[in-house]
Amino acid sequence: MEVKTDLKLGDCEKELKNIPNNSVDLIFTSPPYADQRKNTYGGIHPDKYVEWFLPISKQLLRVLKPTGTFILNIKEKVVNGERSTYIMELILEMRKQGWLWTEEFIWHKKNCYPGKWPNRFRDAWERLLQFNKNKKFHMYQEEVMVPIGDWAKTRLKNLSETDKIRDESKVGSGFGKNISNWLDRNKAYPTNVLHLATECNNKNHSAAFPEGLPEWFIKLFTKEGDIVLDPFMGSGTTNLVAKRMKRNSIGIEIAPEYYEMVRSRIEPVELYLFEPGVKYEKT
Repeated sequence: MEVKTDLKLGDCEKELKNIPNNSVDLIFTSPPYADQRKNTYGGIHPDKYVEWFLPISKQLLRVLKPTGTFILNIKEKVVNGERSTYIMELILEMRKQGWLWTEEFIWHKKNCYPGKWPNRFRDAWERLLQFNKNKKFHMYQEEVMVPIGDWAKTRLKNLSETDKIRDESKVGSGFGKNISNWLDRNKAYPTNVLHLATECNNKNHSAAFPEGLPEWFIKLFTKEGDIVLDPFMGSGTTNLVAKRMKRNSIGIEIAPEYYEMVRSRIEPVELYLFEPGVKYEKT
């Protein structure tokens, strides 16, 4: 299967306006966090972050398919010894914009350096916020199943009578489980915590994430031939992984040096998303 990678140099808010409505299957990106990457992208103060991001998320909402998913990798900020609320504020405003905040994943950085400050320890995790346009969206859960693990050897060895039927939740939530359903299974569904090492070789970029991060979400939310968008391309990890996994992709980068670096690693071929005979109007 031939796949295409379309790389665009410029401000993502402007470049996104050239992408048709409802054309992207997965948006996976990590924008500059509040007050981070100042030397490269200038830095955005936490108090200004929501105002800065909402015009971008408006365009992302437009280009995402109704069945698509938006994964936003973002990290909290400590200001004057107190956690900033800018991420929570952003979530609330994006919900007003029309997004559904469907899920939250945690990336546990297995090889994070230890450290401490007077009133806190080093973060060893980052958020991956999942947003959707509709409650029903494409999700291929079987693609990310994991080995069932050693716990099953002892837990399923001697089942009680309760384990052999649907055991209703004791808190009255309506949920329940049937332990016997796990007999003879060798794979299970994962949790929403991803245990991945950080990218030690930073690929000449100040904040490159490991390939395993976009790979996991590309498996979960797309199939071969789908379109993946990273509006803050950086070192191009998302686009490189998408190409390897036979997905088409679009990458947007404002810094010319990173754009050229990715361009030298990926032979870009423009994606033609416009349908013949259909007049497309930008919004």
